[in-house]
Amino acid sequence: MPMIIEAIKAFFIGIVQGITEWLPVSSTGHMILFNEFVKMDVSPEFFELFEVVIQFGSILAVLVLFFDKLNPFSRKKDEAMKKKTWTLWIRVIIAVLPAAIIGLLLDDWFQAKFYNYVSVAVALIFYGILFIVIERRNKNKTMIYNDVYDIDGATALKIGIFQVLSIIPGTSRSGSTILGASVIGVSRPAAAEFSFFLAIPVMLGASAYKVLKYIVKVGVALTSTEIMALIVGTVTAFAVSLIVIRFLMNFVRKHSFESFGWYRIVLGIIVLGYNFVKIVVS
Repeated sequence: MPMIIEAIKAFFIGIVQGITEWLPVSSTGHMILFNEFVKMDVSPEFFELFEVVIQFGSILAVLVLFFDKLNPFSRKKDEAMKKKTWTLWIRVIIAVLPAAIIGLLLDDWFQAKFYNYVSVAVALIFYGILFIVIERRNKNKTMIYNDVYDIDGATALKIGIFQVLSIIPGTSRSGSTILGASVIGVSRPAAAEFSFFLAIPVMLGASAYKVLKYIVKVGVALTSTEIMALIVGTVTAFAVSLIVIRFLMNFVRKHSFESFGWYRIVLGIIVLGYNFVKIVVS
């Protein structure tokens, strides 16, 4: 029975992760609220590992949906398209470098200092306001980069620098990259797509780093309940991510990100309000 209960909890966490990883709304903000109501009966070390490992399911969804576009060896592509695909991967690696360097140096410090409901709520509200302001500014603006292949090295690096902002909990990795890309003239569909591609090396690297930390600290032994939770969470995150990524790509072709800005503001207020009530009641 305990295994089934933990598997159900992992299922719901996988749903939250699969949705919030790709929408620019901050997975951290949602997890802070969600963990208040659905707490897994596991050690803090394992839960940190769990949150990272189930991201693999989300990454796999990107690889499945964009396999042909990301595959430089595809037989469907001529030599020119294969060259463009290799160039795209180079742009992705360039964009990853700033966050990889800063993340390795300062990730633990930022988590220790800013992983709290006040910081997360402030980040949710602040970047929500920025989404609204930037989307309204861009309403009648002609974008420079309308396809992900149009993004050059310098632009990729600028997007990567914006991605560094996501080291602050509550900012959102996809939110920071999409927001940054919009500021420098990348269309919504291209910005969202490039953000998905950036997630592959970023999340794989972060996952590998935290798994290694867990092994060094705790070891490799896992209980049957923990193994089940990892499997259920990862599979759920994969299935939900497939739906969410398709939804977002269709959404941004017809709508702006302004609605996500308002959503972030409301969520930030809820996080602040909920924790204020907890302090008063206690």
